[in-house]
Amino acid sequence: MELMTERLESLKAGVIGSISLGLAFLVTSLINVFWLAKYFPILTYDTTELVNLQVLLSGGIAGFSGFLFGVTYRYIIRVDTNPHLKTGSIWAFGLVRGLTQIEFGWNVNNTLLPSLILAGESIFWFALAAIVLDTAIFLKWLKPFSSEF
Repeated sequence: MELMTERLESLKAGVIGSISLGLAFLVTSLINVFWLAKYFPILTYDTTELVNLQVLLSGGIAGFSGFLFGVTYRYIIRVDTNPHLKTGSIWAFGLVRGLTQIEFGWNVNNTLLPSLILAGESIFWFALAAIVLDTAIFLKWLKPFSSEF
């Protein structure tokens, strides 16, 4: 493939990853606000203002993380069928984000439950993005990176 074609495929992978992580962020945020905050009082969410600067910033960061994951995932999996590459990339991205949230939550509040939930969400987000990217490759909407070393 030409260099420009590879770049276009990487851009498509990034957009797919960004959209899937953005939607996963939206769904988990709504679950956090309307369900978890009700049953776990330690999780305090302001339900009077669902869209604020913090939510928009977090959503933007999630979308950008999804873009980076999509591009990277395409290069990691290539045309290989090794399941360890796929799961390793999901865990790597999810744990980097999740462990940072745990550390920050512990340093600020000395509580683990909200941070553990957020860390689990991060792993879920990247797993969902990987499923969407794999589906896009299977449906031939996206071409896997096939260059050899």
